[in-house]
Amino acid sequence: MIPNDKADAATETLRGGTRRRRVRSGGGRGVPLPLLLPALLGLAFLIVPLIALLVRTPWHNLPEQLTSAEVWQALKLSLFCATLATAVSMVIGVPLAWLLARVEFPGRGLIRALVTLPLVLPPVVGGVALLMAFGRNGIIGQWLDSWFGITLPFTTTGVVIAEAFVAMPFLVISVEGTLRAADPRYEEAAMTLGASKFTAFRRVTLPLIAPGIAAGAVLAWARALGEFGATITFAGNFPGRTQTMPLAVYLALQSDPEAAIALSLVLLAVSIAVLAGLRDRWMTAG
Repeated sequence: MIPNDKADAATETLRGGTRRRRVRSGGGRGVPLPLLLPALLGLAFLIVPLIALLVRTPWHNLPEQLTSAEVWQALKLSLFCATLATAVSMVIGVPLAWLLARVEFPGRGLIRALVTLPLVLPPVVGGVALLMAFGRNGIIGQWLDSWFGITLPFTTTGVVIAEAFVAMPFLVISVEGTLRAADPRYEEAAMTLGASKFTAFRRVTLPLIAPGIAAGAVLAWARALGEFGATITFAGNFPGRTQTMPLAVYLALQSDPEAAIALSLVLLAVSIAVLAGLRDRWMTAG
C-alpha cells in the first residue's frame, strides 16, 4: 500500500505534468502571427470561392433551373453511372485491396503504385488511355468490336468505365488501409477450425473491414459523380446518353451561366453530404 501523502504527491505530479504539456502545446492561445496569417489566408482561399458561388446563385429562379428536363436527365444519368461505377469498383477493388494488403509477391510496391496512379494522372490523359485500350481500334476494343460487336466509347457504358477507372483507387486505398489495421489472427483462427481462406475472408474479415469498405465506396461514388475529363474524352457529351452533371455544367457555362451555377450548387450539396457522412471517420473534433 502507498501512504496517502505519497499518493497525493504522485497525483499532484501527474497533474502538474499535464498542465505543463497543455502550456507547451499552446492550449489554443498565443498563436504565432507568422503562422496565423498564412493559415487565415489559406482558409479564405478555400472558402471564398464557395461563398461566391452561393452569393451569385440565382435564388429567384433556382427551382425553375433545377426542375428543367435537361437537369433531371443529367442528374439521373450521373447518379446511375456513379452508382454502377462504385459497384464495379467494389467487386474488383476489394479483392485487389486484399491482395495488396495480405499477399507477399514480387513487385507488390510497383503494382500498388500503378493502382494509385489514376489519383494523380490528369483525367484527360486517363480518357486517352481508355481510348487506346477500349476504343474501336484499341488493343482490347478492336477484339470486342470484331468478336462481339461491342463498342464502348461514347456510350453510357463508357461513362461507367471512365468513372470506375478514376474512382476505384479511392476504394482500394481505403480498404487496404483497413485490412492492414485488422488483426489477421481472426482469419488464422477461422482456418484452424476448418474454414477455407475464402470462407474466412467472407465470414470473418469482410465484416471486420465493412466500415472501411463503406467509407471507400462513398469516396469512390463522390469521385465518380464529379468526374469530367476522362468522361468527356472517352464517352463524349451526348445529352441523355453520356452527359453527366459535370458535363452539363461545362456546357451550360458557355451559354447560360445561371444554369451552370444552379447545377454546380447541386454538386456542392452532394459533396457536403458526403463529407458529413464521413466526418466520424476522416475528421476529429480536436
